[in-house]
Amino acid sequence: MDGKFGPDLAAVISVLQTALTPAFLLVAVGSLLNVLTGRLSRIVDRSRDLQRQYADTKGAAHERVVRELRIIEKRMRVVGSSILFAVLSAISVCVMIVALFVLGLTNTHAAWVAVALFMLALVLLSACLFQFVREVRLATYAIYVPEEYLELPPTPKPTERKRRKPI
Repeated sequence: MDGKFGPDLAAVISVLQTALTPAFLLVAVGSLLNVLTGRLSRIVDRSRDLQRQYADTKGAAHERVVRELRIIEKRMRVVGSSILFAVLSAISVCVMIVALFVLGLTNTHAAWVAVALFMLALVLLSACLFQFVREVRLATYAIYVPEEYLELPPTPKPTERKRRKPI
């Protein structure tokens, strides 16, 4: 018996270095999730504000509130799906890291597992970003600027200068 139990230190260090790279992807996805949940919070706040305005508006203003509420509802669904894709991407990265450890420490040769999980994470992240762009476009579409704010005030005519008398 040689007194060795489990993998040697060099193998563990190598696996740790290999697993560290996908962990950076987790940080990026976490940051993206922070942005998405912030947007969702703002959407919910706007929805509550519009729901309070709903009963107090009539005519064109009421129609504008209803139109924006419809867009808000769609934005909530799109942001929700974007968050789902981001979370699934993060989960696949976590599973890939576990697979890298198992494969590296057991000397199993199945690199295709890690590659497949990484590709899945990237596809899910791409879907998340696509939904994020959709939500941003919906948000810009929903912005209503009253017509009177788009008009410039009339510019005053320049007054004629009085000519000085020569001294």
